[in-house]
Amino acid sequence: MTDLFEPLSFKRGPAMKNRFALAPLTNCQSHPDGTLSQEEYDWLVMRARGGFGMVMTAAAFTDQVGKGFNGQVGIHDDKCIEGLSRLAAAIKAEGSVATTQLHHAGTRAEQKVTGLPPIAPSDDPQTGARGMTEGEVEAMIEGFIAAAERAERAGFDGVELHGAHTYILCGFLSAEANKRTDRYGGSLDNRARPIRTIIDGIRARCRKDFNLGLRLSVESMGMDTADIRTLCQQLMQEDQLDYLDLSLWDVFKEPVAEAFKGRPLVSWFTDLDRGSTRLGVAGQVRSAATARACLDAGADIAFIGRAAIVNHDFPERSRRDADFAMPALPIAREQLAGEGISPLFMDYLGTFPGFLAA
Repeated sequence: MTDLFEPLSFKRGPAMKNRFALAPLTNCQSHPDGTLSQEEYDWLVMRARGGFGMVMTAAAFTDQVGKGFNGQVGIHDDKCIEGLSRLAAAIKAEGSVATTQLHHAGTRAEQKVTGLPPIAPSDDPQTGARGMTEGEVEAMIEGFIAAAERAERAGFDGVELHGAHTYILCGFLSAEANKRTDRYGGSLDNRARPIRTIIDGIRARCRKDFNLGLRLSVESMGMDTADIRTLCQQLMQEDQLDYLDLSLWDVFKEPVAEAFKGRPLVSWFTDLDRGSTRLGVAGQVRSAATARACLDAGADIAFIGRAAIVNHDFPERSRRDADFAMPALPIAREQLAGEGISPLFMDYLGTFPGFLAA
């Protein structure tokens, strides 16, 4: 059995000192222009001090039209580099791998936030998003690659592409959302073309040891589990990614699709031939025991979300106590304030029923 505190090497970039990664968590703390705030800096650096082997920023928007929410950190413009440089340096000084997640919200980018009509792979009557021209798809792809270059210039060890949760890359992967008849629609290879083109561009334009990951939804969200399993195996064989980050909502749930029932959802991905590609999983990992179970099930990395909000030092607590678990919800505001959660972040957490104590 792999120990949670065994280092993990990647084909490219520095090794993680342990198997705990901070999940990319929306926190709504950055400045209106996307530049990093002191509050967001403090929240992330506190997690690095708490022992996480990898610390990842919240989703950073790569284009103004793809901004998903107020207070989102940006990486769409060179003006963002100064704050991100300070952040990357501080995370690495604590011995953590410093990563930023690259994001375009697609249909979920509201005009009241961006000032622009939303765009999507195809027309979306529900949100009013307009289907993109081929030129706009190419510009979106370039936005991701240019953002990775900014992350490199800022000193990050790598980036993760957000291809999950119905955002734009996920939208292209979805046969439900993507009705295109050009080279970006139809077959799985065509629907995955934007992701592969971004990966190729980052590999061509960033340094050789730049770490690169991809987050994927594997069911629901317009995703077909068989398609995503096929894509994961292909990407692993192509060996251009350093890790896949699977957003499972609950790591050990049974699949929704009838054809995959009878065994845990995670097992359909841990049994793939991975080569040098590492596999991370996220979803309800709120105790040291569950994190260990992720590794026992065959994963390489446990991505920690809510438990990292409530306990900035979740890895260190897990080191000291093999039975450590996140306290039960709801959580008092006073306790969260002691964990580096600012009033803005607190207000956002208050939108989740049952998270904060009355």
